Amino acid sequence: MWRNSATVSFSSKLLSYSSSSANPNYFHYASAFSIFSPNGVVDQTLSPSHQRFYCSSAVPSPSPSSGSVIKLGFLANKSDAFRPLCLKARDAVQLARHYGRCYWELSKARLSMLVVATSGTGYVLGSGNAVDLAGLCYTCAGTMMVAASANSLNQVFEINNDAKMKRTRLRPLPSGRIAIPHAVTWASSVGFAGTALLAWKANMLAAGLAASNLVLYAFVYTPLKQIHPVNTWVGAVVGAIPPLLGWAAASGQISLNGLILPAALYFWQIPHFMALAYLCRDDYAAGGYRMFSLADASGRRTAAVAFRNCLYLIPLGFIAYDWGVASGWFCVESSVITLAISAAAFSFYRDRTTQKARRMFYASLLYLPVFMSGLLFHRLSDNLQCLAENPNSIVELPSFPEAVTESEEDDQKKKVRYVTAGPQGRAPVAYASIAPFPFLPVPSYVDQ
Repeated sequence: MWRNSATVSFSSKLLSYSSSSANPNYFHYASAFSIFSPNGVVDQTLSPSHQRFYCSSAVPSPSPSSGSVIKLGFLANKSDAFRPLCLKARDAVQLARHYGRCYWELSKARLSMLVVATSGTGYVLGSGNAVDLAGLCYTCAGTMMVAASANSLNQVFEINNDAKMKRTRLRPLPSGRIAIPHAVTWASSVGFAGTALLAWKANMLAAGLAASNLVLYAFVYTPLKQIHPVNTWVGAVVGAIPPLLGWAAASGQISLNGLILPAALYFWQIPHFMALAYLCRDDYAAGGYRMFSLADASGRRTAAVAFRNCLYLIPLGFIAYDWGVASGWFCVESSVITLAISAAAFSFYRDRTTQKARRMFYASLLYLPVFMSGLLFHRLSDNLQCLAENPNSIVELPSFPEAVTESEEDDQKKKVRYVTAGPQGRAPVAYASIAPFPFLPVPSYVDQ
């Protein structure tokens, strides 16, 4: 009771002082202290410009001096002048966060980053002895933008289906957080930018693969999901193209060695998606999707398809070793992890339950990063691949090779040629080295 009377008396004194002053700014300062609360907190029900500040002490505070009142009145006016700018800045930050979150969900950012990882792995494998880090970054950035565009268009086309599924009804488009024209503009912009970046910084082959994959995913795979169960195999082709894109961006061509990782991606996606479709088949049925598991009530065919494609992964480690892409250790590691995912698929085949399907799904999530990491760690450079493919192509060189001097005026421009026996069907191998590094051979094959 005494505290309330003390605060009221202080308020009345301050109001009387401000009213007697000629400067109207004093009243604004006094009004800020006109009502006090015994709890010592700000009244949140009032507007920010009229919130009251309360004293938590039981002893009444002394009346402020005229100088402090003038100073505080000036600061109050100054804060009022800057308040609209602060509100605009806060609104801009909230708007950026809102659309940033919407773009993140439209792009399915985690799935897009997985696509980028496979493309980057393909780039490193196709780079040979040295990896161009700038080219790798450009390739990953372009792949990310194209993948974001494809996923965004996928959600634009499936907005009605997503609204019917529990797993997808809170996405930006079904929930109304972003308009369809806005999403289409976003998807078109990033898709065009990503393709242009790949064409500019990589090559036209990589850009063509990216554009074709976007069209295949958004305009073939997406509508096919509501028409026929073959959509799973079409989606597997979509997932196999990014590592081939990375290989093409690094080497400028598509070779047989570059098909090992795409083949692994293709066969891996079948058990991965079969497990997911089995776990979410009620949700897929509600959304109107024609998945393979919906026509298989017992789940036996779904599990058999998953197990069969796991077995297709077993020879890839041996092929990578036989073709000189990776060392023998990768062959062993690949066999171990492939047998592990095959065991999970076989367990699901024998006992078709949700627990077994989830176990196979988690095994597929573990398989891919381990396979790609092993392939990167045990990969062979171009020179070692040449030795692996043609072990008899290099013979012992003589102690004093014949030197051919192209320019007698400059001794630093010497070119020494070593001629050795070449592989069958080709001319002898010429190893050329230029001073001051005369012992770094650069192999060059000339077809007959």
